[in-house]
Amino acid sequence: MQVRTRHTPAFGVARLLLAPGEAVQAEYTAMLATSYGVQVDAKRGGGRSRSWPALFTAPAEGGWVDVAPALPGEVYALDLDGSAGWCVARGSWLAVTSTLRSEPGWPGFHPLFGAEHGFLEHVSGVGTVVLACCGALDVVTLEPGEAITVDPAHLLAYGDSTQCRLRAVSQSAPQSVRTGDGLMLDLAGPGTLLTQTRAPRSMAASLAR
Repeated sequence: MQVRTRHTPAFGVARLLLAPGEAVQAEYTAMLATSYGVQVDAKRGGGRSRSWPALFTAPAEGGWVDVAPALPGEVYALDLDGSAGWCVARGSWLAVTSTLRSEPGWPGFHPLFGAEHGFLEHVSGVGTVVLACCGALDVVTLEPGEAITVDPAHLLAYGDSTQCRLRAVSQSAPQSVRTGDGLMLDLAGPGTLLTQTRAPRSMAASLAR
């Protein structure tokens, strides 16, 4: 799969270019359009789930799928070569190739979240994941021993080589490992992380007013 982006940074759209017979998974609600002949297999989540994952498969001549995030911002194609994985904010990906594996319960998260599924999921393998960035994207490169503190709401992803520690903003304030509320992340290099300039839930609430 190749990814071409347009309308960035404010209203990003990603065009997923598929080889003949190639398939990609994406949220059905993120789809804008597809080339004629692309097969769509969508399965609505049960209960109150907003997740509606779909598998888009190109016909014999190949095809494309256009996807866009619900909120204003950039789209970013993160390429993995199989040498290392990435920890990605849960709910931030628009599309992912079938060659990648997503693990919300990755063992590396146990020091952060314990037995619970937290606000991150681990992605590994060889392929591309297209991320939805709320606002503008910043790429931060940390040198060995260099550290930074990030609000979980503004974290998009970080590489496996980055060291991470989770701590409470205040011991008396409510905290949630599922949403990151009341928590801060300390990240140390060497490594690379992606941050977003707007918090998705805050922007969604502002636009809903």
